[in-house]
Amino acid sequence: MPLPTDTSKGKRLEFEADRYNFTKVEGIGDFISLAGHVKMKQDLTLIYCDSAVLNQAANIVEAFGNIHINDADSVHTYSQYLKYLGNEKTAFLKRKVRLTDGRAVLTTDELEYNTFTHIGTYLKGGKVVDGTTVLTSTEGYYYGDTRDMYFKKKVFLNDPQYKVNTDTLLYNTYTQIARFTVPTKIKTGTRTVNTSEGFYDMKNKKAVFGKRPVVDDKDYTLTADDLAFDEATHFGEAQGSVVYKSKDTANKFAVLANNMKSNNNTGSILATQKPLMIIQQKNDTIYVTADTLYSGKLTELEKFRRVPNITDTITTKQTKNPADSNSNRFFEAYFNVKVFSDSLQAVGDSLFYSFRDSTFRFFKNPVVWSQENQVVGDTIYLFTENKKPKRFYAFENGLAINKVEKDLYNQFKGNTIDGIFKDGNIDFVRAKGNAENIYYTADEQGGFIGANRSTSDVIDVVFREKKPYKVTFLRNLQGTISPIRQVNSSEMRVRGFNWLEAKRPKTKYELLGN
Repeated sequence: MPLPTDTSKGKRLEFEADRYNFTKVEGIGDFISLAGHVKMKQDLTLIYCDSAVLNQAANIVEAFGNIHINDADSVHTYSQYLKYLGNEKTAFLKRKVRLTDGRAVLTTDELEYNTFTHIGTYLKGGKVVDGTTVLTSTEGYYYGDTRDMYFKKKVFLNDPQYKVNTDTLLYNTYTQIARFTVPTKIKTGTRTVNTSEGFYDMKNKKAVFGKRPVVDDKDYTLTADDLAFDEATHFGEAQGSVVYKSKDTANKFAVLANNMKSNNNTGSILATQKPLMIIQQKNDTIYVTADTLYSGKLTELEKFRRVPNITDTITTKQTKNPADSNSNRFFEAYFNVKVFSDSLQAVGDSLFYSFRDSTFRFFKNPVVWSQENQVVGDTIYLFTENKKPKRFYAFENGLAINKVEKDLYNQFKGNTIDGIFKDGNIDFVRAKGNAENIYYTADEQGGFIGANRSTSDVIDVVFREKKPYKVTFLRNLQGTISPIRQVNSSEMRVRGFNWLEAKRPKTKYELLGN
């Protein structure tokens, strides 16, 4: 937008003073020396000073001592020296220069100010104070009509709550909004934001950043196409290729999504639009996808509801490091849940995972696989150790299946199923409540010799070399053992049997492309 231009020659300066003296300089013109309560006027501009020399022909004045320019009662400028070009309506001020629009105060050693365009310029360093906010730069431009200030070169903004370091910044003293158009670093508390585009509303404590800003906090980093923060509510939103990474070395994780909302006060995040959680470790990373992922702190959750828990007496108790903040973190996944790692895979309707006990809690007809083993139930708790399956509980309609070979399956069913994994294979199973089992027996050479089909109140099975080694029945045993030649493998199925290999995630890329 072009600047306004003054098409008419500036009016002759009018003056008042306690004393004045006329002097004529040959070849130059007439000068008027003014002293004592000097006051000059041009249109709506008033100039006050201790003394001045006025060239009426050129319409130029030099003023000295306690200078005050009142520009239409909107902008006030002060200095110890002034040269004012009346025709151009331009003031050149030096020494202890101060400009204020009633809110912000600009101080500098040298300032050029135009009373027609209401634009002030400094090129040798300046400082602006607006309440508790202080801005400094090498160059600066003040636009009185809009109350905009344009800062360039070595720009620093200091406020009790944040600090900004950039090369170019636009600030409005009325709205108190700072805008960024070049690489900018913003420091607030433990958080640093690096951005190349955006604005910060200092009055309302809101900010919007674009061009893939990066947030670096003490616990995490966050990158997205666009970010928005509301410090008053502690609410934030990230959009477009969002990447959230934790810094906890013991329980490291990342969340990817196209939309993520966060609460910086509670530490919670809500990821939607193809979210993916990655629980990272050295040898076996776990990937989790769902329609929605939510994460928060257990201490916050426990204020409002009980965290589902079953004590795992077999899994070694974890040593928690208080410095590792993620030991206090949980995840929830809703709808179309899929889990993949090299050692375990799972699907289900919903999921709860806690870093405190490294336990996956699957709800609503989940399925869990590990190597040639499948576990189903209305609800499954899967305990992990070093992110590998260690133990499981299947509640209501529990069924553990161990694939022996094509069409041959060891099967263990009960109201509840309790199992232990060793090196990814089932090592022990207890089926309790209306327990059923089908398992195949083998000779010393490994050849199948028969099939056992039994029911009991409780069935305990110990495995050796991936095969049932010892089976114990507690109360109300009924069963048959059939020679292998009389067995129709397709009929050897417990109630509710369903081998769900087609639902099993085969690679992490199935989840990454979700």
